Amino acid sequence: MINLELPKKLRASANQAHQVASQIFRPISRKYDLGEHEYPVELDTMAAMVDGLSDSGTQKISGASGGRSDDEAPTTDVLLNANGGNMSALLNALETSWGDVGLMLSIPYQGLGNAAIAAVATDEQLERFGKVWASMAITEPSFGSDSAAVTTTAVLDGDEWVLNGEKIFVTAGQRSTHIVVWASVDRKLGRAAIKSFVVPRDAPGLSVARLEHKLGIKASDTAVLLLQDCRIPKDNILGSPEVNVEKGFAGVMQTFDNTRPMVAAMAIGVTRAALEELRAILTDAGIEISYDTPVNNQHAAAAEFLRMEADYESAYLLALRAAWMADNKKPNSLEASMSKAKAGRTGTDVTLKSVELAGAVGYSQRLLLEKWGRDSKILDIFEGTQQIQQLIVARRVLGKTSAELK
Repeated sequence: MINLELPKKLRASANQAHQVASQIFRPISRKYDLGEHEYPVELDTMAAMVDGLSDSGTQKISGASGGRSDDEAPTTDVLLNANGGNMSALLNALETSWGDVGLMLSIPYQGLGNAAIAAVATDEQLERFGKVWASMAITEPSFGSDSAAVTTTAVLDGDEWVLNGEKIFVTAGQRSTHIVVWASVDRKLGRAAIKSFVVPRDAPGLSVARLEHKLGIKASDTAVLLLQDCRIPKDNILGSPEVNVEKGFAGVMQTFDNTRPMVAAMAIGVTRAALEELRAILTDAGIEISYDTPVNNQHAAAAEFLRMEADYESAYLLALRAAWMADNKKPNSLEASMSKAKAGRTGTDVTLKSVELAGAVGYSQRLLLEKWGRDSKILDIFEGTQQIQQLIVARRVLGKTSAELK
């Protein structure tokens, strides 16, 4: 029999994250939704807490660990069952996003670039960049979902890399202390030459061109970054600087195996928030939601709620599986994309349907439902759109390459 109950140590961590979401994020959620680009000063407390937890070793809250774990995993394949940094980070992301996903994306040391560093960095680099707040810069004006179309360049000049290019839609691009930038070391070699570079905020040649005004996650700053002869140390390239044409794009793409389940968790957190709010509204309206009565014999709103709750549960389990595989060093590219696709689609469906079923109060700003409807859309877009995830899943299932199935 499969036991899907969370281990005690993970329940404690998730409960603490939920308290942060409930006591800190929810009360200020509307304030920073209306005050776009205003820095949430309440997060300074979070920075101190995260730093303290990291120093004490009691909790991994600063992003996925790339399958690295301080705990020794069992030595036999049969008994291998580690719950490490990826699972802990996923649950923390879920709970804090239940409070406010924009604020969650603004937590110091919780940037998507932290997961990228953990996925690709050497042990020495992981030690050096272990306590930075890293955003991730991939998208450019010339492309969106096709990550292989990077035009930003990195040229080695003595002991420094010189980066040139423009990056758009960089989450926490102004507030983070470091940015993980995707750039090509030799554009003639195609996607195999794309590498990740850690660029400090104060690196010469790095500047913020503007902040974007957005549909949702307004508490999070989204920046356009310019790299103009930007110089960084030679050893700030993540992983090996060698270009392996046979391995191709696989090196930097490992980043997504970590971050996609994290984004799925964000969508799941927002979905759960909407379902809880909707249940309360339906109950107050005298609509009973029964798990014993066939849906065709229930109120239409109750039947719709049960359908959405089932989708929520499946998205949750897919995300847990993807994170568990990462912690246990199992290839999880297929599962990461499956979890991201399911959770992203479910998030937009549930939040918007909840706005609809709640009627006038759902569309107003009296509740956070309309905000969650706006916030959820980005979770189906960034880290790879719904269509890209389904394409990746199809390639994995059918055994096709990117050239064979486009």
